[in-house]
Amino acid sequence: MSTMNPNGVRNWPSDETTLDTGAILSALEDDACRSILETASHESLTATELSERCEIPTSTAYRKVEKLTEANLVEERVRINTSGKHATEYRTSFDDVVVSVADGGSVEIELTKPTADSESAPALASD
Repeated sequence: MSTMNPNGVRNWPSDETTLDTGAILSALEDDACRSILETASHESLTATELSERCEIPTSTAYRKVEKLTEANLVEERVRINTSGKHATEYRTSFDDVVVSVADGGSVEIELTKPTADSESAPALASD
């Protein structure tokens, strides 16, 4: 159902991590998840900030960012505040998603990830 990512770059799944096709497709079909992905593609935001910008309840935002994190579609970061109170923030971890149905009906997903020099390399998952 899934394959390993050939390259481990910028908090991207390493060779030991598999990309779960079902989890990715489930997250992409969810309206709230798609809204969060769009909003978090511009800047890193906390679940509360995502809740406000996406106009969804805070509890829903927390559930959706967990779903997106498990699907490797967002990455978590720690926002360090000078007050000493730190917050977890989320940012979309890919530039593009390509879903295709291969011969035999298997589903393949290609995630194009950002790199430091703005070149893209795919991470693959297949069903």
